[in-house]
Amino acid sequence: MSKYNNKKVQVDMRVFDSVLEAKRYRQLALLERAKAIKNLQLQVPFLLQEKFKKNGKIYKEIKYIADFVYEENGKTVVEDTKGVKTDVFKMKQKLFERKYPDLSIKIVTKEDI
Repeated sequence: MSKYNNKKVQVDMRVFDSVLEAKRYRQLALLERAKAIKNLQLQVPFLLQEKFKKNGKIYKEIKYIADFVYEENGKTVVEDTKGVKTDVFKMKQKLFERKYPDLSIKIVTKEDI
C-alpha cells in the first residue's frame, strides 16, 4: 500500500501502480485493438533537465515518466492517471510544458473512466 492508498494491480503480465492506471490501460488496449489509437507505450521517460555539476556537487537529471504515450488522429498523446496531483507532479508538468512545447500532458482521473 502506498502513501496514497494505491494498490498494485497486474493486467496482461504487467504490474500497474494503481487500479486507476490498470483500468485506463485496459481501455487504451481496447482502443488500440480497434485501431482508434496506435503505438501504445507504457512508462515513457521524458528528460526535463540534464544532470550537471556545480561547485563539485553533481545534480541528477530530472525526468517525468508518463503512464502512457500513444498516437491518436496523427498526434502524440502523453497521458498520466492521477488520483492526487502532488506538488512534485505540478512542478514536473510545468517543466514538461516548457521543454516539450508541441506536447501536453493529458490528465485522466477516476471521474474520466
